[in-house]
Amino acid sequence: MSSSVVDHSGLSYCGVSKSFPGVQALKDVSFSAKPGRVHALLGENGAGKSTLLKILAGVYTPTTGHLEIDGQAVTFSSTAASLASGVAIIHQELHLVPEMSVAENLFLGHTPQKGGMVSWADLHARARQIMERLSEHIDPKTKVGRLSIGQRQMVEIGKALSRNAKIIAFDEPTSSLSDREVERLFTVIRDLKATGHVILYVSHRMKEIFDLCDAATVLRDGRHVETYETLDGITQDVLIQKMVGRDLADIYNWRPRQIGDVRLDVAGVQGPGLTQPASFNVRAGEIVGFFGLVGAGRSELMQLLFGGVPRTTGRVILDDAEIPASSPAAAIRRGLVFCPEDRKKEGIFPILSVQENLNISARRSHALGGFIVRDGWERSNAAEFVKKLGVRTPSLAQAIGNLSGGNQQKVILARWLSEEIRAIILDEPTRGIDVGAKSEIYNIIYTLAEAGIAVIVVSSELPEVLGLSDRIIVMSSGRVVESVPRKSATQELLLHLALPTGGQSAA
Repeated sequence: MSSSVVDHSGLSYCGVSKSFPGVQALKDVSFSAKPGRVHALLGENGAGKSTLLKILAGVYTPTTGHLEIDGQAVTFSSTAASLASGVAIIHQELHLVPEMSVAENLFLGHTPQKGGMVSWADLHARARQIMERLSEHIDPKTKVGRLSIGQRQMVEIGKALSRNAKIIAFDEPTSSLSDREVERLFTVIRDLKATGHVILYVSHRMKEIFDLCDAATVLRDGRHVETYETLDGITQDVLIQKMVGRDLADIYNWRPRQIGDVRLDVAGVQGPGLTQPASFNVRAGEIVGFFGLVGAGRSELMQLLFGGVPRTTGRVILDDAEIPASSPAAAIRRGLVFCPEDRKKEGIFPILSVQENLNISARRSHALGGFIVRDGWERSNAAEFVKKLGVRTPSLAQAIGNLSGGNQQKVILARWLSEEIRAIILDEPTRGIDVGAKSEIYNIIYTLAEAGIAVIVVSSELPEVLGLSDRIIVMSSGRVVESVPRKSATQELLLHLALPTGGQSAA
């Protein structure tokens, strides 16, 4: 009679549920992630991925169910207990202290000591060893605030290594990285995999899942849908259908529309981040995509158009009215609005409610006497746009910081739809947003264009730029290189133009 050996190594979620007042965040979730494998967690925003990670991190305790590490049941009552058990979470927003050195950040909370005092020589030596293991030759005395985003991410991973973490979870780790930094990160993750770590990986970028991951668990509405122990033979369409519960077909669903006269005219704009003056136009009802590699100057140009950064030369004309060089408020009054790349830092007021965030700009036009808030109008307006744009929120009073990224972006869009707008700039409108919410936001963008609004979409994702735009403007090294019509645009052409030697400046 043969006997089988059950492998209990690694991390297991065993019937885990988590409820909050009025919300069932997780319902009976069970799956296992094994050592030496990269295990993806997939699902739309609100599917439960963040709640799973917070339970692993000790931020939340399960309402029912438990975790198992190497076959032993564990319940973390604090983040310290999670760390002590060998767990590390690499968050999308890095938890580092910019004014402290690399070495101090690596060993924060457990610095090597001698005679009750910090052993600086030991601290720096151990920090150097960790960073060299990550192939980062950084002076451990360097302040973290002076490092690039990619280097800071390596310091965050180094923190996990300094505590001998055996389970490491990555939450949207590539959202702010260049292609080269992404490759460096993937090399490090593969090295961690080879040394037997359990790796959980959360990303909305499907290409990364297939490039990096060995297995995947799909969640939907807080429930376990399916776990794939191998991704061999599994297609992107299959995963997307499992995530959203429906077939999205062509997610971009581009549709032709009437294109009118020039609505936004940019002539010779120059300022910080640009190496040559920029000139282009956008017509009424047109969606113009901006593509370029990291450092191309796309976001800097958008700030110059909107007046967030004063331009030194050039003019921005919207329907025959000039937009001031350094006044976002004046730009908004004239009908030019902006959804920034970093919505959490620049787009929302996280502790204020959905209602306040949505109405905060249009309020000036509806307040009694210009300064008395009309609560009735604000409730009605917020309710209308929450319903119209499908914002998922328990109530209008919910703090917007508690919503998913996709729902935060919808509230920002609703803010501008409450205004009389003529042109809108959307800088990375779907960054960190799941595939289902992306489809909804694309539909909102088409609706804006169909209303005759001039739309600019800045995106680092080539398929998004190609799928959404009527025309694509490519930037490289701080300059506008070329404007490519939709029918002529290919990934190869756009990448060629985006490379520093890929094309000549547009005349």
